[in-house]
Amino acid sequence: MPRLTVIVASTRPGRVGRRIGDWFTAVATAHGAFDDVRLVDLAEVALPFHDEPHHPSEGRYLHQHTREWSATVAAGDAFVFVMPEYNYGFSAPLKNAIDYLYTEWQYKPVGFVSYGMTSGGLRAVQMIKQVVTTLKMMPANEAVTVFLRQALDDAGELVPDPGRDAAAKGMLDEVARLATALAPLRVTA
Repeated sequence: MPRLTVIVASTRPGRVGRRIGDWFTAVATAHGAFDDVRLVDLAEVALPFHDEPHHPSEGRYLHQHTREWSATVAAGDAFVFVMPEYNYGFSAPLKNAIDYLYTEWQYKPVGFVSYGMTSGGLRAVQMIKQVVTTLKMMPANEAVTVFLRQALDDAGELVPDPGRDAAAKGMLDEVARLATALAPLRVTA
């Protein structure tokens, strides 16, 4: 079975992304289609602004933080980005984390759990698809959209939502199918 890496893309203090990421990781683990489900929080990874002198496609990493990030991404067979929408776009820390690497992302599916106030992060997801397809990733059409005004209680915790759970299941089904279908392309010669 494939290994799933869930990446929390917001690093902002006071963010809700980690709570959404923890919820989704629990759902993905219970789903059962993945051999391993790992949560990676970009706030904890703390990558500096891209500081490697060589092009990522060369895979010649000078810094330890890049080598560790490379190993983390290489170990995943599939990804889900838990991502906010900032000013109609995706977050700079997510773009930075993507841009550090090249081959580690290739031929791997990616799903999206987006969140925001009015759009639920839908515009950010549409924008990030251009980036991930350039890296030969396959975005899942199914997604989870979290409209924060309805999704959070007064304490800032996620309110249980069967519709959100069903959307997560549908996306996980598709990401697992894509991971299996793309596996032969990830085999190195």
